[in-house]
Amino acid sequence: MKRRVGVADRVIRVIIAIVAAIAAFLVGAGTAWGIVLFIVGLAMLGTGLSGYCPIYSVFKIETISKKGKAGHRMAH
Repeated sequence: MKRRVGVADRVIRVIIAIVAAIAAFLVGAGTAWGIVLFIVGLAMLGTGLSGYCPIYSVFKIETISKKGKAGHRMAH
């Protein structure tokens, strides 16, 4: 699996996962909306932590920088 998700994108996905989990508890974890929010949260958390998004792969989208692909860090 080729990483296609950049750092900012990954952070946003993790934040969305947290918000979705909180919202799921607020609407009721066992309700249909709660379950949908948990699934969305899990998908966002998984793609945020792994850096791989299957939808990005299908559409050949990349938000990762060339520097990020090589795994090199730039010294300040």
